[in-house]
Amino acid sequence: MSKQKQAAETLSDPRWAQLIARDAQADGRFYYAVLTTGVYCRPSCGARLPRPENVRFFSSGQDAEQAGFRACLRCKPDQAKAAPHTQLIAQVCRQIEIADTPPSLAQLAQFAQLSPSYLQRIFKAETGVSPKAYAAAHRGQKVRAHLASSASVTEAIYAAGYNSNGRFYEDANQLLGMTPKNFRAGGSNTQIRFAVGECSLGAILVAASQHGVCAILMGDDPQALLLDLQARFLQAELIGGDADFERLVAQVVGFVEMPQRGLDLPLDVRGTAFQQRVWQALQDIPAGATASYSDIAQRIGAPKSARAVAGACAANALAVAIPCHRVVRNDGGLSGYRWGIERKRALLEREAGVIRSDG
Repeated sequence: MSKQKQAAETLSDPRWAQLIARDAQADGRFYYAVLTTGVYCRPSCGARLPRPENVRFFSSGQDAEQAGFRACLRCKPDQAKAAPHTQLIAQVCRQIEIADTPPSLAQLAQFAQLSPSYLQRIFKAETGVSPKAYAAAHRGQKVRAHLASSASVTEAIYAAGYNSNGRFYEDANQLLGMTPKNFRAGGSNTQIRFAVGECSLGAILVAASQHGVCAILMGDDPQALLLDLQARFLQAELIGGDADFERLVAQVVGFVEMPQRGLDLPLDVRGTAFQQRVWQALQDIPAGATASYSDIAQRIGAPKSARAVAGACAANALAVAIPCHRVVRNDGGLSGYRWGIERKRALLEREAGVIRSDG
């Protein structure tokens, strides 16, 4: 093809206009290569604009490399493109982690050389939580570590950055699910009632603390479910449920079999601030409906946190009560489910009023 025809073909391609505009939104949608330099670039690359007759377009970087072009050293099209603020927010997170006491938003904004409101917005977009919630979650990790290794609860409290015992004890139950003394003892003074039932999807274990239902586990082997419960609560005292408690299990089984009954239980939900926001959003999905991981990320105000949303779903120990089975891929396909993909499919079909032909 002559240079004139090649130039005309390039100029008529809509991707050329995006290349000229250095359109960052086109990054990842296509790549362009330059014959005279032998490199390929992102559309937003700041390199000198090539002549149209020397441009070739590719749908992927791999296609460009197979055609003999190498990645541009300036825009690095062969590497994942980091979000504009990713590195800065990582530095802010580090400042929170190394501080003896949680820094204020104003202090973090001064460090980042941004306004407090703008820092709050981009921090939440990158991490899924506010700087305050991130600091609280990090301090929670420090508390658990120091309670396990310190000579006393008081020593652990101050080592974790609390300025007073009173402030810590206000947060203790939400943070630990029990008193600090019992946590240091491996939960040995915590009582968890449980019972195992059967449903059409296999075995189901329901457990509750004094605060509410703390676990709903499903599987094929009741013994495996009990071992899972023991691993979650370590040295807590596990007590077999009485007749009243078994009625609670029957309520959960009834919901699994007939979702239209609904399920209204007091829950003892333990997790990070981000996980709890995700789990609350899951509870807002009505039976018969689904949402994608990206949808949930948008709903909680953290649009870049779809992967973290998936992690929160995987950490959910309250099957059906917190309906992580209602979260699907962006294309509507079924993704992983900690209690098995077939159980997820069955739950969704029942909620949609579909009866499977195979029972």
